[in-house]
Amino acid sequence: MFTGIVEGTGKARYSAGKLYVELPFEVKEGDSVAVNGACLTVVSFDGKTAVFDVGEETLARTNLREAKVVNLERALPANGRFDGHIVTGHVDGTIRFIAKRKSGNTTWMAFEMPREKWGIAEKGSIALNGVSLTVAKVEATRFWIQVIPYTLEKTNLGLLRPGEKVNYEIDVLARYMKMILDKS
Repeated sequence: MFTGIVEGTGKARYSAGKLYVELPFEVKEGDSVAVNGACLTVVSFDGKTAVFDVGEETLARTNLREAKVVNLERALPANGRFDGHIVTGHVDGTIRFIAKRKSGNTTWMAFEMPREKWGIAEKGSIALNGVSLTVAKVEATRFWIQVIPYTLEKTNLGLLRPGEKVNYEIDVLARYMKMILDKS
């Protein structure tokens, strides 16, 4: 489990079923790391670069094949502080970044609406490229988040250009609530 509080970014390169990522922290073989929000297992680590096997399902649902700079978070230890929101690392798919605009110290960022429209609610949570975010505004075909300068500096969100794909994970609590209501 993760919290969506990114610990750093790293350069990434995908080749033949493997993802190579320069990490800003230490890991060991078998550790779980959220890479742009996707939970991956460390296969090897040489002190600088971690290697991850990436399966077909993960490649089909994420932007890991083309990502050059990825957000990184180690799995939450059982005795760790819980910031952010519950993030499973099970990416639902990709959506496109649409636009951004500045207002004071806030950057408003618009993203296309995912197919799970039911999971997007104002003041609700969403993980984008593994970053825990609050939905600020919902429109028919897109939603907006507000990002502070710290988040833009410490994650890859500030590097996004309109049209680029972003991994998303719908809030797990919204997912279970929908399942319960659908069965009622």
